[in-house]
Amino acid sequence: MAGKPKRAKAMSSGRAMPAKQKATIEKSLVKKARGPSPKERQRFTLYGSVMSAPTYAAALGLSMMRHAFSYIHINLREGAHKQPDYLVKNRFGQVPALRDGHLYVVQSAAILMHLADSLDKFTSKQPAEKNRIREWMFWQWDKLSAPVLRLRGRARGFRQFGEEVRMMYDGEAKAAFAVLESELAKSEWLAGKKPTIADIAIYAVLRYAAEANLDLSHFPHIVSWKKRFEELPGFATPEELLPLESRLI
Repeated sequence: MAGKPKRAKAMSSGRAMPAKQKATIEKSLVKKARGPSPKERQRFTLYGSVMSAPTYAAALGLSMMRHAFSYIHINLREGAHKQPDYLVKNRFGQVPALRDGHLYVVQSAAILMHLADSLDKFTSKQPAEKNRIREWMFWQWDKLSAPVLRLRGRARGFRQFGEEVRMMYDGEAKAAFAVLESELAKSEWLAGKKPTIADIAIYAVLRYAAEANLDLSHFPHIVSWKKRFEELPGFATPEELLPLESRLI
């Protein structure tokens, strides 16, 4: 008894694209050409300051996830972050804060996690990888951000502390760099085979290493990782993302 004839391939290289698939692609191209819809434009508003590394982390996440957002400049020198109208948005009196519809999310790590989950980008569906992302996010604030950003603050005149404290933070920063260097020697990205919000969060701190008088040239794997990261679609510098005044779209 002859077996059933083998099913022919759905489409050979010489056949025309199915009408439904063609229509879907054309619709996607038209949408890209038109840019974000009014609903997409109105969804996110980021409140922050151009001098704030956490604000840059949140803005960089939005940019790399290719989502439009309005930006409201909060004048920290004039104490705008401590005024009642802002404290309603961010009870901690800090920047950044992100408005997503009627929801306000604060703390840059929480903002990046919210964006990754709600937009389903720069995250992972694998439980182990998702856990690694969270671990790196918490490690970043515990071991990396504090020394780097405090040294940057001292160099720019925002913070004042003596040479002994400076040397302590310098040692802590370099110890954190050594951890990153060891990890990036084994993998191109921190939490998996592709970039995630862990890479975004940590890049947003290392971006300011030079301003903190910290030399990354002794950590070649970090330098290579930074270059790979800067070549990703949607990457932009703080100067490109964070104007000195509010920008509504």
